[in-house]
Amino acid sequence: MAPKLPNSVEELRTAGNLSFRNGQFCEAATYYSLALRLMLERGASDPKEESVLYSNRAACHLKDGNCRDCIKDCTAALSLMPFSIKPLLRRASAYEALEKYSLAYVDYKTVLQIDGSVLSALEGVNRMTKALMDSLGPEWRLKLPSVPLVPASAQKKWNPLSSENHKESSKSKSKQITAAKGRVPSSGDVERARVLKEEGNELVKKGNHKKAIEKYSESLAFSNLESATYSNRALCHLVLKQYKEAVKDCTEALRLDGKNVKAFYRRAQAYKALKDYKSSFADINSLLKIEPRNGPAQKLQQEVNQSLN
Repeated sequence: MAPKLPNSVEELRTAGNLSFRNGQFCEAATYYSLALRLMLERGASDPKEESVLYSNRAACHLKDGNCRDCIKDCTAALSLMPFSIKPLLRRASAYEALEKYSLAYVDYKTVLQIDGSVLSALEGVNRMTKALMDSLGPEWRLKLPSVPLVPASAQKKWNPLSSENHKESSKSKSKQITAAKGRVPSSGDVERARVLKEEGNELVKKGNHKKAIEKYSESLAFSNLESATYSNRALCHLVLKQYKEAVKDCTEALRLDGKNVKAFYRRAQAYKALKDYKSSFADINSLLKIEPRNGPAQKLQQEVNQSLN
């Protein structure tokens, strides 16, 4: 006698989740389909539950390599609960597998608007950027569909208490940076990095420092040998009052170019804001040895000297 099937939406979803964890993706998809059918038959109106079921079934399709059905289910899930991270990520993965890089890029970027710490989305944006530059050339951004604007209500607010996730994300990002440092960029990578840096510079001119940081970070993912990219990103951090990040970027800039005047000046500004006046004074002195008549540095030296006395 065949085992009796679960007879509620919750039981069917739970059974589907168990099958998915056990690697039975086709079976899991069947359970999710039965749950969706049951909701339809009963006229149940629960958009969140229905969205989760579509998203879960999409995950089964993705595991089985059925990218087109994955995209359909993710789109259905998002029509019910817009800006849900899981269906966006799953749809992006399916688009990427089908080499629809522009659509994958849009979904990954949408996820980052919701939660900028999602590492898989950050990695996805970097992969899609490389693929799109290779296929469409330097003007690839002009050929993209528009990225939807995520309302503030859908954006995840950073919770300082969730330190474990933050630590894990920091570790992963550190590994990425370490890996990038050990790689020699190709001439194509250097050109891509240059284009992205210029895009960052244009955003700075427009006062959009947050977006500029993203551009400089993308540039550094291609080539991390440009001192000016680090010092430019440091400027953005200064404007946004992210002083510790500014210090780190200036230090990296100076490691690459020990005479980068802007890096000395911006690190001195950051140290001053952090009330580390001795370090600030030391950076100003180093700058003035290179450019003795640098007016802004002389003025900053007087301000820091007053704080030291």
